[in-house]
Amino acid sequence: MHPRYQQAFTTLPTLLQSALQPILSADDFAGFITASQAHQLKQHCGYSDSELAFALLPLAAACAVATLSDFKVGAIARGASGTLWFGANMEFAGATMQQTVHAEQSAVTHAWLRGESMLVSITVNYTPCGHCRQFMNELNSGTLLTIELPGRAAAPLGDYLPDAFGPRDLAITTLLMDAIDHGISPSGDALEQAALNAANRSHTPYSQAYSGVALETAEGGIFAGSYAENAAFNPSLPPLQGALNLLNLAGHSLSTVQRAVLAESPQAKLSQQNATATTLAALGCSNLNVVALVKA
Repeated sequence: MHPRYQQAFTTLPTLLQSALQPILSADDFAGFITASQAHQLKQHCGYSDSELAFALLPLAAACAVATLSDFKVGAIARGASGTLWFGANMEFAGATMQQTVHAEQSAVTHAWLRGESMLVSITVNYTPCGHCRQFMNELNSGTLLTIELPGRAAAPLGDYLPDAFGPRDLAITTLLMDAIDHGISPSGDALEQAALNAANRSHTPYSQAYSGVALETAEGGIFAGSYAENAAFNPSLPPLQGALNLLNLAGHSLSTVQRAVLAESPQAKLSQQNATATTLAALGCSNLNVVALVKA
């Protein structure tokens, strides 16, 4: 079991501990509970979907990288597949606060980047801020997404975001978590191909500035993130944060990043290069290569 889970694990009910132990101790545990594992946990403990998600929240919060605030937020996103995706806030000392990843963003992008097609609910240990409510409104589940908080009745996102403004108001038909293919051809070495593939599935209906980032760790692992835009612009999540989120939830330290590739078009309306380089530098990595997108 990864050391970060040990303290939170001891606070869980004994029955849940016994069922979770082999899952958390697996070498390939990467911060999510598969649908079949979730089914087994519910049967073993007699939990409902909501009860299981609430019970797992301390483990998700244990993944937080709260270097600025020391305030750890955890989130569990339940996909239409039945898989439970961990999410946790991430902060980067030495970079601007705008580079922060909120727990809800973390859970959403975790699910999206690993291939989930739709989310049913988000369970969080603190009330979502306005930034996150707007970010979640970009999803294809929209204001129907169920929000679950401790001590409150579950309610749709629409109750937390009345008179919502989102992609549907701008006639956007391809929403976050919908399948998409921008026709970008992968080329180069494995890391460059991962960045180009990430750019190919980026959600960029407002700027058309497709971009993806791929990171290589000291152990040789590759983690790729896609750019996720938002109708309100500011809650957009850069591709670097998507990649760092996967890396962190898979149990790797951010300081292990040795090499990075950003894939974007030189002619795009906006560029991720400066922000990517600055945040990577704060993490101790100066090895950033930028590759141009090539349409198939």
